Amino acid sequence: MSFDAEAKMQLVFALRSQGVRDARVLQAMETVDRGAFVRGLFSERAYEDMPLPIACGQTISQPSVVGLMTQALNVQPRDKVLEVGCGSGYQAAILAQLARRVYTVDRHPRLVREARDLFARLDISNVTVIAGDGSRGLPDQAPFDRILVTAAAEDPPGPLLAQLKIGGIMVLPVGQSDAVQHLIKVTRTDDGHEYEELRAVRFVPLLEGMARD
Repeated sequence: MSFDAEAKMQLVFALRSQGVRDARVLQAMETVDRGAFVRGLFSERAYEDMPLPIACGQTISQPSVVGLMTQALNVQPRDKVLEVGCGSGYQAAILAQLARRVYTVDRHPRLVREARDLFARLDISNVTVIAGDGSRGLPDQAPFDRILVTAAAEDPPGPLLAQLKIGGIMVLPVGQSDAVQHLIKVTRTDDGHEYEELRAVRFVPLLEGMARD
């Protein structure tokens, strides 16, 4: 068995041990090679269950957190999904295995360019990468069946809540600092929203506006 194959098996074991049990999510995470999304000095650590730095001062999330967020989102094959915070593109690539269409927004033009190029090389055709202010969502494409936010806000942003279909689910980290954050699941109902707290997490803050890369 090659190093990569053994490392990938260990990663799947780590995912299961952290509570990622959904068969479709596990299959998607086995299909998507995290190594393709980690460059430079950290590439040899691509299959470890830990966050790693990427360009523009951002991170590629810990695989078990990616798995738990994806599991909580409960993506269905016909769903249209919005991701706020494309970063390396790893999470969007996993969502692409589960959904009909994924729109992912990032405020860093460099990350958008790199993600587009990578998706083209990997022949992932159902992801649209957009440079923009993700905190405002994508009104032109709304409503969405599922929304995933990979940066922490003090509260779920109003524009994103408004772009969620009735019956839709949003998963995001919330917290007033980078030290105290919780992953929450929001379900839009006919008369409001239901909230479920999932676990403590740590994400970069959700910032408005575009970055100057």
